[in-house]
Amino acid sequence: MSDRTGLRRPSRLLPALMLVLLAGGCGSPAPLRPDLFYALDPEPLESPLGTPLPATLLVSDLAARGFLGGRQIVFRTEAEPLQVQRYDDLLWADPVPHALARNLVRAVRHAQVFEFAVIPADRARADYLLGGAVERFEHLPTATPPRVAGALNLALVRADDRRTLRDRSFRREVEVQGDTPEAMAEAFNRLAALLAADVVRDLRTLPGPARSSETP
Repeated sequence: MSDRTGLRRPSRLLPALMLVLLAGGCGSPAPLRPDLFYALDPEPLESPLGTPLPATLLVSDLAARGFLGGRQIVFRTEAEPLQVQRYDDLLWADPVPHALARNLVRAVRHAQVFEFAVIPADRARADYLLGGAVERFEHLPTATPPRVAGALNLALVRADDRRTLRDRSFRREVEVQGDTPEAMAEAFNRLAALLAADVVRDLRTLPGPARSSETP
């Protein structure tokens, strides 16, 4: 990540300190580097296939522990693999659990796996409930090659009797094509899209009307 890779607060204060020294003590504070916000909103990868299941799926907000529950982008280095760190000035526009849950809803709707896919705010009566947790969503800047990694643990529950029908882990890694924050954000969006596509393909294995092998 150029000058941001593996560095947190010092990466932003060091250039500012140099500007102060060059100014010759004129008393004017040097401007700090502004925060950069990135959207986590990829286009769905799975197209409609066959007949939707005549049911309603409710996708709940995802849970996350520690840094993963917020908006700062998380990274981990090979030198300190047990230390989870955050970039100070690289952030998501929305908290990761909220953004990934929204991506799941969008992907399921686009693929037309169910007749309806809703969120809790819709207050709709659901036949199936999908929920779980974000276990990993981090940048690995010192890996060879640099990449991003993500993991979701999801459970599908039947609403009427609360019977668990699916309990799955979805894991993916995507190579970062460049050394800029933008390249990292693009890789994260690709990662989110692939995870959502994996979930869609798993949901398609539910018993239901026969689905053709051709996309309409």
